[in-house]
Amino acid sequence: MKLGEFLGERMGRVVMQGVFVLAAAVILLVTGTQAGIVVILGVFWVLMVSGVLIFDYFRELGHLRELESIMDGLDQKQLIIECAPEPDTVYERALFSLMRRAGKDMIETVSDARAAQKEYREYIESWVHEIKTPITAARLLCRNADKNLQRKLTVELAQIENHVERVLFYARAEHPEQDFLIRQTSLDSLVAEAIERHRSLLIPNGVRIETCDLEHVVYTDRKWVCFMLGQLLQNAVRYRSGEPVVAFSAKSLGNLVQLVVSDNGIGIPAQEVPRVFDRGFTGSNGRARGGSTGMGLYLCRKLADHLEIRLDMKSAEGQGASVTLTFPAKSTKSSSIQH
Repeated sequence: MKLGEFLGERMGRVVMQGVFVLAAAVILLVTGTQAGIVVILGVFWVLMVSGVLIFDYFRELGHLRELESIMDGLDQKQLIIECAPEPDTVYERALFSLMRRAGKDMIETVSDARAAQKEYREYIESWVHEIKTPITAARLLCRNADKNLQRKLTVELAQIENHVERVLFYARAEHPEQDFLIRQTSLDSLVAEAIERHRSLLIPNGVRIETCDLEHVVYTDRKWVCFMLGQLLQNAVRYRSGEPVVAFSAKSLGNLVQLVVSDNGIGIPAQEVPRVFDRGFTGSNGRARGGSTGMGLYLCRKLADHLEIRLDMKSAEGQGASVTLTFPAKSTKSSSIQH
């Protein structure tokens, strides 16, 4: 609160008081009061009003600073009404009481919403684990089908598993601290695991994999990064060219390690590249080919932020796409709860 704002708010009251004082001074002069006494009374009034204004300004400024200090010390800012001291005046106390009632209602609403969100998250995680059983059973049944049908069913089941996995990670991304473990791991093993998980998608679509200089160690969560690499592989398959190739390469940059995942697919229009990590953004390619939800890269960015991995996308229409993951080479996080 600035002094000018404080005085501007009270200027109307001060002017009104000045008018009454001026009228009183005129009456005193008309009734024979000496001019010197009137001047003295006027000066006394000016000093008294100035003192009251200065006192009120510093009192309210101190109160605001106290509230700001309390606010800064709270993890849940909505609890400020419960922690703030009661004001002095009757009007302010009545207003404070109304605000406290509103605050309690808001806290109850937030608590109910968090409980519902937690319940929904737990249900989704349970559903994901339950749905894996019929998927596994369907894979076993595929073995009795002819080769052509078996290949087609395997691809479709792989797509179902990828969608299910995406749902699970979306649910867990709201509370990542409960579901990841930072530890030392090698990039070559991470890439190998992601490729192995998507063999049933890569092989039928004729995708060739190239790797170069992946002998680097990073500190990250293995499962989360494998999921991110899987999303990039799925995109490379969905937007592939006639002879699809996905290349993995890495290099060290001091305290950082960069992993580049590039493909020779149809690419992304330049004006759409800045939006590819936005939630629900499908782009012209996604709308043209269908089946895109716009959630894969969004989840990659969300998970990468939690893991302190920087994601950068480069692409041009008809020239493929390249995604760079920049890892911290040394652990900057304490070990978290293992999932």
